[in-house]
Amino acid sequence: MGKPTGFIEYKRENPTKRDPFERTKSWKEFQIIMPEPVLRQQGARCMDCGVPFCQTGTTMDGSGEIGCPVYNLIPEWNDLVYRGKWKEALDRLHKTNNFPEFTGRVCPAPCEGSCTVAISDDAVSIKSIEYHIVERGFQEGWIVPQPPLKRTGKKVAVVGSGPAGLAAAAQLNKAGHLVTVFEREDRIGGLLTYGIPDVKLANEIVERRVKILEEEGITFKANVEIGKDVSASELKQDFDSVLLCTGATKPRDVEVEGRELKGIHFAMDFLTENTKSLLNSNHQDGQFISAKGKNVIVIGGGDTGVDCITTSVRHGAKSITQFDINRQKPDERSDKNPWPLFPIVHTVEDGQKEAKAVYGKDPRSYQVSTTKFVGDENGQVTEIHTIGVETTIDASGRKVRTPIPGTEKIWPADLVLLAVGFTGPEERIIQELSLETTSRSTIEAEYGKYMTSVPGVFAAGDNRRGQSLVVWAIHEGREAARECDRYLMGSSNLP
Repeated sequence: MGKPTGFIEYKRENPTKRDPFERTKSWKEFQIIMPEPVLRQQGARCMDCGVPFCQTGTTMDGSGEIGCPVYNLIPEWNDLVYRGKWKEALDRLHKTNNFPEFTGRVCPAPCEGSCTVAISDDAVSIKSIEYHIVERGFQEGWIVPQPPLKRTGKKVAVVGSGPAGLAAAAQLNKAGHLVTVFEREDRIGGLLTYGIPDVKLANEIVERRVKILEEEGITFKANVEIGKDVSASELKQDFDSVLLCTGATKPRDVEVEGRELKGIHFAMDFLTENTKSLLNSNHQDGQFISAKGKNVIVIGGGDTGVDCITTSVRHGAKSITQFDINRQKPDERSDKNPWPLFPIVHTVEDGQKEAKAVYGKDPRSYQVSTTKFVGDENGQVTEIHTIGVETTIDASGRKVRTPIPGTEKIWPADLVLLAVGFTGPEERIIQELSLETTSRSTIEAEYGKYMTSVPGVFAAGDNRRGQSLVVWAIHEGREAARECDRYLMGSSNLP
């Protein structure tokens, strides 16, 4: 814990960020390092709560999630920050999380929703403290390569270099195995590099950690697609074990009249091309989908949709609207969403704050369902037709969308971005290895064991779990590495 009376004496201070309007003029990160005295006070707010739900990391079927999926030792490093012991805090942070510089930037902080202080006050600013601990570690030179003292001689192939793949590779390398990570894109990082705008997670932050992993002995091979450049069967033959961390990258479509029109794109295509062009040429090559001067409609109310807003604002869109098929969330927890569950409440994300600063209003429209896309004589989308819907849950637990008469509307649209989720992993590797799959098209591999239907082949992250958070991907990558190590060596000392 921090100071015994800290949660009474000090109020929460949120991380300082540059003005929403001004920061849209660049792709630079906008969080500002807070003064050490302020951070120590924030650490002091961590109370002696007896049971720290913040670090529980579990789910309740049908209800939601509780606490940190990687089991971060939050009260311990909050106390160390309060006492000014930053290096010790970093050691405790790295004990459970390989990449706190990633989660400290992009995690939605389920830990804070389960903070005991949050029962009657604002939660401890856990995510901000995490961010500052790891950045202090880099600034002070405390984070250095730590290669294993000896090698086992076992070779492991990790397919995919997103958060699950990097976490698994880091852990397997610590165990002494010879790890090779295969990535089909031209840069390492997967979702971290091309799925999240550079303004939220700069590529240099990913590269900084990848360089350390390389110096620890991990081999990275970019521009190699398994099933195309190298067969999955070759991989299984050449390595003692294979760990699939390929994500759930098949986008869900909006199948209505006019879907074939030009100007309608999947969100991940928009985000990937933008970041690739930004990193390659600072957008000088023109090899991206531009929102400049266009009426942009983002279909989908989740984080990916917000990332599309963040990007479109910086392109100079004429207008931005985000469709959310659900009702606006309540300002406070409902009776069905009690503490310590992750709070399902109305929030305004950074991208939405930026859109409001630039265009004068929150970009979201709620209970909106698309019925038709309309285009001009050149096949370019110009309009979206919608209707309002009411969402209810039927007896089997399925969502039922009921149209609301009289709510039909036509919206001008020059660029439509589909951010309505993903349907599962791509199937090439699954089919080539003859892996069993679930009813949700994900790879069949028991949670906690991660072994697929093929011995020696493991799966972790979104391709096993379904679309989820970066922090859950890290959790699964770490656990799958432990089970892979156990398979190779008979036992494992990995956490």
